[in-house]
Amino acid sequence: MKNIALTLSYCGTNYHGWQRQDGLPTVQGTLEKIIERQTKVYSPLSGCGRTDRSVHANTYCANFKSDTSIPMDKLPLALNAVLPKDIVVKEAKIVDDDFDARFSCVAKEYTYVFYNDQFPSPFDEHRAFHIIKPLDVGAMREGAQHFVGRQDFAAVKNEGTPVSSTVREIFYCDVRREGKYVFVSVCGDGFLYNMVRNIAGNLWYVGHGKFAPGDIRRILDSCDRCEGGPTAPPQGLYMTRLFYDKEEFSQWMKSR
Repeated sequence: MKNIALTLSYCGTNYHGWQRQDGLPTVQGTLEKIIERQTKVYSPLSGCGRTDRSVHANTYCANFKSDTSIPMDKLPLALNAVLPKDIVVKEAKIVDDDFDARFSCVAKEYTYVFYNDQFPSPFDEHRAFHIIKPLDVGAMREGAQHFVGRQDFAAVKNEGTPVSSTVREIFYCDVRREGKYVFVSVCGDGFLYNMVRNIAGNLWYVGHGKFAPGDIRRILDSCDRCEGGPTAPPQGLYMTRLFYDKEEFSQWMKSR
């Protein structure tokens, strides 16, 4: 039995997130059906993380066990031939038996996208969060540094799947502007439910002057979700980078 890892990307607009749900369209459920159709055997997928309804992935990894005879260089073509156009498999490869897309991941990066302009973009209605009032990116960048480090992130966690600890490590939290777009990129060893969308919501308030950059420290220290800003809507969130090799991740951090 081969352990096969797929690298894919998807637009989450038409899906109720990654995770399989009875009676609802999900990325996992859709992909599993296509894998079964093409390989003739049902193979449950293990995904690198749960993305919410309408959240996207530029890069996503999932693995499954299969005895398929389809060559790895042909498997993406076989799957893409029948997958909906908003899910694309970019690579398939055989990995070690103990590889798991979720538990083998060293670090993940999510990026939140604001479209900052007086008028909305018809092309970004489902792919970015439209903000009319100009965002102070300098203040957002200053506030973002309070999220970096290993600490308790209870103040940016919504109620959801129970966890044994709300402590996580954020390796970087960057804010940049490119034209009318403002990007918030957050990389960590793991994330709580809606954590990145709440980080984005707090920085949105910093960008509008509702919070001072230093208020982020106060909010985090409170460990109280009610102290923080809103949860930014899902359509602006993307999974953008995955690391499975500690040395590769270390080199990436040094080169930033």
